[in-house]
Amino acid sequence: MSLTGGCQCGAVRYRIEGEVSHSHFCHCRMCQRATGGVFAALAGVAKDHLTWTAGTPAVFASSSVAERAFCERCGTPLTFAYVDSAWMNVTIGSLDDPAAAPISQHWGVESKAPWLKLCDGLPENRTGEGLNPAQIARLEGMASHQRDTE
Repeated sequence: MSLTGGCQCGAVRYRIEGEVSHSHFCHCRMCQRATGGVFAALAGVAKDHLTWTAGTPAVFASSSVAERAFCERCGTPLTFAYVDSAWMNVTIGSLDDPAAAPISQHWGVESKAPWLKLCDGLPENRTGEGLNPAQIARLEGMASHQRDTE
């Protein structure tokens, strides 16, 4: 399976060889701020299955353990990745065919906007729930690089 995607202005494009998995909505505050929306729609892919085919995205280290790639020209959020992981997430909206990445769950629901009613019946997890010990340790040692609100 091959999927393609990119930013809204076309300066940055990518190709995924293989399938995406673990597609989800993340409602955590970091994803809200990174996307400018009330949640991020993300699909997992092995890092070595994604190739940049046009342009090179800019990268922001949103924390001590994760990076977010985006188009420097138009600002489109493209990926989220833990630095020490072989996996990354692409923003589903940046896929040329977003229907290829159906959502299977919600994460970070402790920050879910109280007025948001999706009624999709999918599992909802708080940040840290259902993670293995290595994933929990990663989050416990994380330092955010996003500006705190006053």
